[in-house]
Amino acid sequence: MIRSFRGKKPKIAESALISEAAYIIGNVEIGERCSVWPGAVVRADCDVLQPGLGTKIGENTHIEDNAVVHATAVIGSNVVIGHGAVVEALRIGDNVIIGDNATVLTFAEVGSYCIVAAGAMVRQGMKIPDRSFVVGIPAEIKGELSAKQIATIEETWLGVVALVEDYKKDGF
Repeated sequence: MIRSFRGKKPKIAESALISEAAYIIGNVEIGERCSVWPGAVVRADCDVLQPGLGTKIGENTHIEDNAVVHATAVIGSNVVIGHGAVVEALRIGDNVIIGDNATVLTFAEVGSYCIVAAGAMVRQGMKIPDRSFVVGIPAEIKGELSAKQIATIEETWLGVVALVEDYKKDGF
């Protein structure tokens, strides 16, 4: 379901795949080759983080089943937000994996080339530098990503892009 709110209608690239069971509301921009899967919510209904900005989502970014993105200002390109994750961050950089059931609280910032492990809870206002591996409750930076982990990020988002193409071919 795609809904306007306070006169702001979501802007969605034609190449994006939006499940009919997803909910997108308000001042949202979704880039090329993105996907929003069943049960996911992208809700830009308040200007808490950056007044007037809304939620901007870059290219090749995927919001998996039952994830919630609320009031997040900017999500970069080549990002995968895992199943059941909750994201209310100020910013998520490019080439990031937010693991299944992870939580990224308000005003947090995640740099580029980062992995936030499944189940992690990033505290409000936490700033995670580029190339960080983050785990735990509350989240802690456990080190810099290895070359293999960086390759995993690319393999993951590219794999979802291919899946989106298959869904689109099947008329989804």
